[in-house]
Amino acid sequence: MRNGIDRRTFLKGAGLLGAAAALPMGLVEIVWGKAPDQKFTFAYISDAHLTHIKGTEFVQNFDKGLRKAVFEVNFLDPQPDFVVFGGDLAQLGKKEEIDHGREIMKELTTPVKWVMGEHDYYLDLGEYWRKNFGPDHYSFDHKGVHFVVLNSILTDDYWTHEKWPTAEERMHQMARLDNPHGSPFMVKDAQRAWLKNDLAKISKDTPLVVLSHSPLYKVFKPWNFWTDDAEKVQALLKPFRQVTVFHGHVHQVLYNQIGHISFNAFMSTAWPWPYPVSYSQKPNKIPDITVFMNRADPFKERDGTGWGHIDIAGRNGFAHHYGLWENTPRTVEKDARMAHPSDTKYQDPKDRIPPQTRY
Repeated sequence: MRNGIDRRTFLKGAGLLGAAAALPMGLVEIVWGKAPDQKFTFAYISDAHLTHIKGTEFVQNFDKGLRKAVFEVNFLDPQPDFVVFGGDLAQLGKKEEIDHGREIMKELTTPVKWVMGEHDYYLDLGEYWRKNFGPDHYSFDHKGVHFVVLNSILTDDYWTHEKWPTAEERMHQMARLDNPHGSPFMVKDAQRAWLKNDLAKISKDTPLVVLSHSPLYKVFKPWNFWTDDAEKVQALLKPFRQVTVFHGHVHQVLYNQIGHISFNAFMSTAWPWPYPVSYSQKPNKIPDITVFMNRADPFKERDGTGWGHIDIAGRNGFAHHYGLWENTPRTVEKDARMAHPSDTKYQDPKDRIPPQTRY
């Protein structure tokens, strides 16, 4: 180990080891880089939902989650190569919220790769976000792995440009979870054409990591746990031998496997969402392989938020270690024996707290 303090030693010395899951970020270890024995690490933080009240006043609970995540990342030794922010830095896309989030994230000691969420976009259609953080879709290569960042929260042109009398009304409509006047997310034609061109430049043997805000498969349309053109995006990814998609938005333990494409959800630093099975009025497409996390206690402000680290071993699979605040930690693994992710420990129903049965 380099001179310095490793994460476990720091947490133990600070009396925080037992509360490590309080810090809602995640650690991802990539072990299929340029050389067979090459590893690199990136951390993730997602779905902060910083909410402006007035003046310099913000909702403190959401601030606390993001500040704790930044604090934890900065104490990692060795430091991650970079940090991914998974979208929804702001709640209503206000300049005050984005500025506030930028100032908190500036405390990170490593570079940040930004993913845009719908709460960052629908007030000014991403103008202030792009001014501060750069383009909303792009790609980069890092130690033999090709990363693609997509803006997956676009939607129908009429809904975006003509339906609402003001930008503020459009933002409020998109910010609602169960809005019958909402519109499904999309990557859309122009961005898929860009993706096709970008992927044409790399070998099909190149490990591919895709970062999006909404899941690039269909879970539950009424809550926009959904990307309408997901199958078209998956078709562009299908020729590659090793594809892993990380996404935010759903605020819960969620994992899926479609063909050889693995999907993993980031946790949120703000709050958990219930699983769509709780909305009994509508059918859902929750992946059968996902075992729900224990129901969050609504009287504990940090329960259901959390962090995790993901060890990825190329074609041999991955292990996603979920650390959940005041909840039960989990490890979900896909290895050479399994064609899909699965819990490493049997989740006995009698030991679990089931999610809500109605919404």
